Amino acid sequence: MSLRIAIFGSAGQLGVELAKEFSSRGCELLRLTRAHVDITKSAGLEPLLAAFDPDVVINAAAYNMVDVAEQEPQAAFEVNALAVRSLALACRQLDARLVHFSTDYVFDGLAGRSYTEMDPTHPLGAYAVSKLAGELYAQAYLENPLIIRTSGVYGPGGLRTARGNFIELMLRLASSSNPIRVVEDHVASPTYAPALAARTAEMVFAGLAGVFHAGGGTPISWYEFARLIFESADMHPELRATSEREYRTAARRPPYSALSNGKLEKAGITPMPALTEAVKDYLAARARA
Repeated sequence: MSLRIAIFGSAGQLGVELAKEFSSRGCELLRLTRAHVDITKSAGLEPLLAAFDPDVVINAAAYNMVDVAEQEPQAAFEVNALAVRSLALACRQLDARLVHFSTDYVFDGLAGRSYTEMDPTHPLGAYAVSKLAGELYAQAYLENPLIIRTSGVYGPGGLRTARGNFIELMLRLASSSNPIRVVEDHVASPTYAPALAARTAEMVFAGLAGVFHAGGGTPISWYEFARLIFESADMHPELRATSEREYRTAARRPPYSALSNGKLEKAGITPMPALTEAVKDYLAARARA
């Protein structure tokens, strides 16, 4: 079945993979970047989408500067919440399905285990609040949005984006002779963008709706993830574990925000690849690039 799909944030490291995945499935795409449209300007969104008449609108655009958001919460809210409201309203008018990506940061991380979709949310900072508000706007204006929460996304597109990703940061730090300090008391489930894009396509074609978690599948501390990256890349920098107490940031972060993919897998969606395999695939794609 061929679908007409509009992708907002199509130049980001998830957006480029979504475009590849849906294109490979024969879909007609409208790829939208910040250069094409400012999603915070609601007046232009509906006419733009109406001209394309999409079956599905995917929102992979986000304000994700977690610490900066503490100084400019309004900017984060405009992109992550109010723009989602505008997209939801446009989808309602055009009878299109909305797929919106959210974050593990909607949780406070105090449960000490992987979060399910049934767990109560409790965002800890401006960024997290704005992302939860986006979820609520989508649910308020649409009967069947698909909201996908994910965690620590990394993909080959990070080679071309200004902010990169955690793997690129670690490899860049390893090129110097200085010790690398990474927190070991924060656990997440880092997610490989190509794998997330493929599962998103499965969910769209299966007609799924509601809130789903689609994390990398492996709860791991950022320190252990850094060690895995260096082992996979056959690099041996001096890596030291640190803690939140020693490495303060402007925004509070959930100490354990790994996501359970149980609901996703029960719906028949392909399980996420093992983290070790995903990192190897990333490094291979990086070498080719």
